[in-house]
Amino acid sequence: MPLKTVKEYLNSLRAMKFEVYFRGERIENPVDHPVIRPSVNAVAMTYALAHNSKYKDLATAYSPFVDKYVNRFTHIHQSTDDLLKKVELLRTIGQLTGVCFQRCVGMDGLNAVYAVTYEIDEKYGTQYHQRFINYLKYVQENDLVVDGAMTDPKGDRGLRPSEQEDKDLYLRVVKETEEGIVVRGAKFHQTGAINSHEILVMPTISLKGEEEKPYAVSFAVPSDSPGIVYVYGRQPSDLRSLYDAPEDCGNPKFAGQEAVVIFNDVFVPWERVFMCGEVEFAGNLVEYFASYHRQSYGGCKVGVGDVLIGAAANIAEFNGVDKASHIKDKIVEMIHLNETIFSCGVACSCLGYKTSAGNYMVDRLLANVCKQNVTRMPYEIARLLQDIAGGLFVTMPSWKDLENGKVGELLQKYLVGKKGVKVKDRVKLMRLIENLTLGRSAVGYLPESMHGAGSPQAQRIMITRLADIEKKKKFALRLAGIGEQENERLE
Repeated sequence: MPLKTVKEYLNSLRAMKFEVYFRGERIENPVDHPVIRPSVNAVAMTYALAHNSKYKDLATAYSPFVDKYVNRFTHIHQSTDDLLKKVELLRTIGQLTGVCFQRCVGMDGLNAVYAVTYEIDEKYGTQYHQRFINYLKYVQENDLVVDGAMTDPKGDRGLRPSEQEDKDLYLRVVKETEEGIVVRGAKFHQTGAINSHEILVMPTISLKGEEEKPYAVSFAVPSDSPGIVYVYGRQPSDLRSLYDAPEDCGNPKFAGQEAVVIFNDVFVPWERVFMCGEVEFAGNLVEYFASYHRQSYGGCKVGVGDVLIGAAANIAEFNGVDKASHIKDKIVEMIHLNETIFSCGVACSCLGYKTSAGNYMVDRLLANVCKQNVTRMPYEIARLLQDIAGGLFVTMPSWKDLENGKVGELLQKYLVGKKGVKVKDRVKLMRLIENLTLGRSAVGYLPESMHGAGSPQAQRIMITRLADIEKKKKFALRLAGIGEQENERLE
């Protein structure tokens, strides 16, 4: 069975030769760097669950490509049941980590590229789809983490890629040879890139015209390929992992990860190129990926939301206000918002359909509705948690003060809450709330809810396009007896 253990995953990362920079310095061993390691642990959870009998049905899936069970994060969806289990799995891992666990982008990219390469081959008789299947088998057999790379720097948003003063502000092909292509550019906001074995690159927008052909490129390369440079993104309170006690980190074991990935004339062999110049298919690839990824948010953000709800209920009890009717009402509202997001994730999965390539696509309208909810509801869930917690979660002294011989006893006296609740447990929970709503975990819960898988306007455009307003107009006109609308007979 091609399923890595956590230990095998960690060792495989240590064997790679990444060029990583953080705070102006090169990091030789990112896996064991104290700031980066919590994000590695989050990815490692996806490997741990595949070997856990309790979660195995969610965390693994049968692959017809290698005739084995593989990690679901490398799986090509074969049914609506696969789509549903994906959402359930993402919710589960969100509950267990409280952060972005970074493998969804690669899974969604694999499924999008699978479908689009088939469509390109149908039109042009190319060999992209078989190339991709060969690559997919390699990923599944070796249980690799794939970083899905889509977002370009973009420069002046009012200009097309070819109109930019610096042509590299959208990743592009700068050279073609008999052996392959050479690419240059960058990808921003790359979730889990330094924790990945492979990078799967896709265009970031719809493209058109001869002048934009260099930007219509999709390919995969090992994450430590020559010419790839990573700059690790800053996160709120990230240096607590370096300088402070674990108890001051809030969620010391887990974190998300974002990086700037720079491609300095990176060579890609033809067997790993899945699109090269087919501008009319760039939009399809972007749209398919976005639909899958907007579905993902109906699982992962809900799992983290479960943690916020649990934290709200716990801190209310620790503070002695859990019986207050307005506290109960706020927690009910948090649950309602969270389950509304999950409902859309489930619905767009259950109403999915088979693509011409044979894998399953979500209902794209409902996937966009799901993500539109995610751009709003987690913010209200976080606000309610902060409301219930009180102000102490952002004004609390450090753990070292608690353990200081002189002031520690005084803090133990004045930080007391409900009788029977340990002061240090109350402090730890407050730190978790800080982390979830303002700190490292909040990066993957709030800003990512807004901008990940496309900012709100991107979903509104798709909702308008997919909602078939003309059909809805006809429903109303028929009932009003306006125009030449057919009246259906009731008998």
